[in-house]
Amino acid sequence: MTDSENQGITAANFDIADFMPYRLAVAARAFSEEIAAIYREKFGLSIPEWRVLAHLMKEGKASVRDIEARVTMEKSKVSRAADRLRERGLLTKRADTVDRRLVHIELTQEGEALMAELIPMVIALQKDVEARLGEDFEGLDRALTRILQGDVS
Repeated sequence: MTDSENQGITAANFDIADFMPYRLAVAARAFSEEIAAIYREKFGLSIPEWRVLAHLMKEGKASVRDIEARVTMEKSKVSRAADRLRERGLLTKRADTVDRRLVHIELTQEGEALMAELIPMVIALQKDVEARLGEDFEGLDRALTRILQGDVS
């Protein structure tokens, strides 16, 4: 919406469907669900499990606290996802030798193999979305980067 369009909005005529933060949330959820269909159906992974695996694929090993901060999930969700992934043999968990409250996790060979198969699938989906958006993708990508960096002044 332009500034001139915003000036006429009041509580009485506000439509959440036109509210940018709401639209971003809905779009993010739709795209996330499109990706989730891939890893849920083929690999039996939940969204939290996917996020934990994707973070570990990039970082090698990390603490639950690190992953919580990086993937914007509550510590309990990260811990439960890590427990399920450990039960499946996709990662290992061990307490820090100095600070027993800190738990380190890393992918097993099975976890790395799963991600090596899964990553090309999600990259292909992103490329498909890029193709569908055409020229608009670059602008969207720049805008999202600015929003995520807090640069919306």
